[in-house]
Amino acid sequence: MRTPRLAIIAGALASVFVAGTAHAAVAAPASKPVLTKNPIYKTGRLALRTCEEPPVRSGTEDEARVYFEAVLECLDKAWAPKLKQAGFAFSKPKFQVITKLGAPTGCGGFPGGAQALYCPVNKTMTLLLSPNVVEEPSDPVLMLVVAHEYGHHVQKLTGMLRHNKRGEYVLDNPRNLEPVRRTELQAECYAGVFMGSVWDSLGRSQKEFDSLLKGSHDPADLSALGVKTRSSADLSHGSDANVAWWLKRGFTGKSAGSCNTWAAPKGKVS
Repeated sequence: MRTPRLAIIAGALASVFVAGTAHAAVAAPASKPVLTKNPIYKTGRLALRTCEEPPVRSGTEDEARVYFEAVLECLDKAWAPKLKQAGFAFSKPKFQVITKLGAPTGCGGFPGGAQALYCPVNKTMTLLLSPNVVEEPSDPVLMLVVAHEYGHHVQKLTGMLRHNKRGEYVLDNPRNLEPVRRTELQAECYAGVFMGSVWDSLGRSQKEFDSLLKGSHDPADLSALGVKTRSSADLSHGSDANVAWWLKRGFTGKSAGSCNTWAAPKGKVS
């Protein structure tokens, strides 16, 4: 299966932090119990084991939209019981697909360099249906992108995100991006939790998952998207090794308790 070029880096740039632009929320300082001791960590493994993917044959925008909506339905079913178990009110995220950069998201216009983003202001996930995504939306990398953005929704519902009225990062120290990395790596881990829970039902191979672990932060793809240096992505989303480590940890653990990036040593969120 051919992997769309834009999709391969979407997990790393899903909520963009490039050239000073931030269209996602960041968690509050790591010392707060809501981050390090959140009740969601004690809810155990996701119970959902099956996610039925609709067939993708014609490569149309409508067909792609149906596919992503089906994945979102699985994510709702997977996370809703855990959020309620932890004592939080559950609400589904809003979802929209767009075909052009600059489309309104609730957190400003959709930026270049992203395949999808989550706006915490209006709790909306936005997915860019670029031609290569329309051609093959069932690529497992794209499921990872949607699951990553949903991870930000879980963070929002559990009180772990802090943002301004435009949905931008709020940093106590603008030069310290460690809280951003902890937030993004946790969303990646949450994505792994979901995918690990339903993976067997998808008919996917171990080889396909291994390709996901190798797929983030590809230098050629970042350059093609106008990101000047590899370090600009690493600063806000973590190194290749750490992105893969948290994705695999979530995939294996299948529970939010596997994803406490706020209690992890700095070496795991660098």
